[in-house]
Amino acid sequence: MFILLKKAARMNKKLVKNVRKSFESHFGKKPILVFSPGRINLIGEHTDYNEGFVFPAAIDKGILLAIQENKENESHVYALNKEEMYSFDVRSIVPLEAGSWRNYIVGVVAEVQNLGITVPNFNMVFAGDIPGGAGMSSSAALENSVVFALNELFQFSLKKSEMILISQKAEHNFVGVKCGIMDQFVSMFGKKNSALLLDCRTIKAKSFKINLKKYQLLLINSNVKHDLSESAYNEKREVCERVAKILKVAALRDATKKELAKIKDEISAADYEKALYVIQENHRVKLFAKAIRNNELKKLGKLLYKSHTGLRDQYKVSCKELDFLVAQTKENKNILGARMMGGGFGGCTINLIKKSAVAEFKKEISKKFKQEFRKECTSYHVKLSKGTRVIKK
Repeated sequence: MFILLKKAARMNKKLVKNVRKSFESHFGKKPILVFSPGRINLIGEHTDYNEGFVFPAAIDKGILLAIQENKENESHVYALNKEEMYSFDVRSIVPLEAGSWRNYIVGVVAEVQNLGITVPNFNMVFAGDIPGGAGMSSSAALENSVVFALNELFQFSLKKSEMILISQKAEHNFVGVKCGIMDQFVSMFGKKNSALLLDCRTIKAKSFKINLKKYQLLLINSNVKHDLSESAYNEKREVCERVAKILKVAALRDATKKELAKIKDEISAADYEKALYVIQENHRVKLFAKAIRNNELKKLGKLLYKSHTGLRDQYKVSCKELDFLVAQTKENKNILGARMMGGGFGGCTINLIKKSAVAEFKKEISKKFKQEFRKECTSYHVKLSKGTRVIKK
């Protein structure tokens, strides 16, 4: 047990202690503990639901979940961060009010049941250290932690490849976000010190060890909160599917710039730019993987900037705070590249910065951001982590 907890300390020793203590206090039993990581995405935004390519990595921040079976007529779930208890009958599940954390839990249970699996009642406590609204996919981490924990507790014999589809369907059908598979995949299959080049059509990935030498990745959180189910996320997906249908391809992953140009007069200028962005971003992901392999750090930086430009000007999912943070990096010779990360409309920028310049940049950008927007931005260092796992039996 000591070895397992020593590993857990790398993620957040206090989080492990608090979740276990809360579970034992509420339910009087020793639980199974599961950790499911959040993620960063080095490049490849909004390409996943176009069956394209992405380059994410699991991180050392995530959701810690405690679970154990109960013999009652209801299941009980306690959200420690919110200090809220929710009890429900697994035999009568329906989607709850929009925006509720409860939908992630009941959604996963319902999707497991849709496979013909009987889910007994259980007790659960969860908490996380992923900053809210930061674009590090706390939702996928929560979904994965629930399905993984249920599978571990009740021995359903589900494969990880099946579990991520359950998580995705819960997001679609109960949360209302028509997400791709990237977040669930990397949260489940992440590898230490590595990023994954994921083909979102075949759902197969190639692992790349990340060694940035004198540089590191730094996240700057704009602290602008976004809710994808209430944003234009689903509308963007509908545009892509509509253009793909006109092009007579399965998804924009199959389209070329030349083919898109032929139908330019058949679609709006805005839809053309969105589709063009997806085609170009897929190409950038492949170039990024090649640059990682060849240790071409300057090329990585250029690709990050180009990705942000596309997200800002073509896909229209950035915001003034994110644009400001990226613009400031271009004045700093110690930063090779930066871009907004995640679905958009807030969250973090990801920055490729020289290690020796981090402290000074954090101080400088914090001051400038506060002067510009009269609010704070926050910086995060993250380590690349293994995927969803039991940390104590």
